[in-house]
Amino acid sequence: MNPIPGQRKIEGVVPAPADLPRLRVGQRVRVGNLTPVGHYRVPTYLRGKEAVIEAIMSPRAVNNEEEGFGRNAGSLGVYYRIAVPMTEIWKDYAGSPGDNLRIEVFETWLEELDDDRP
Repeated sequence: MNPIPGQRKIEGVVPAPADLPRLRVGQRVRVGNLTPVGHYRVPTYLRGKEAVIEAIMSPRAVNNEEEGFGRNAGSLGVYYRIAVPMTEIWKDYAGSPGDNLRIEVFETWLEELDDDRP
């Protein structure tokens, strides 16, 4: 399986480790509890919430938060689609326990959680 979604696999060409996504589909993560000044693209109510990586977006893209301030200089990173359980956002959520909010988040916002946590 090609480790970079949407990218053509060329026989004999191996991607550099820095070009591989840091996280994997199915991995548990926490949305960072960051407090950036100015423009940011992650809703406040998702900070500190646990989620699961649902997809790795491709191709790599610029960090829109840094780009908004002209600080990106064309460097690329990975956006991940995460699924945040509604019960993680609202503790008294009365809908189906399988309901999730899905959002694409830039890699700098996501913290890895240990796989063996309950």
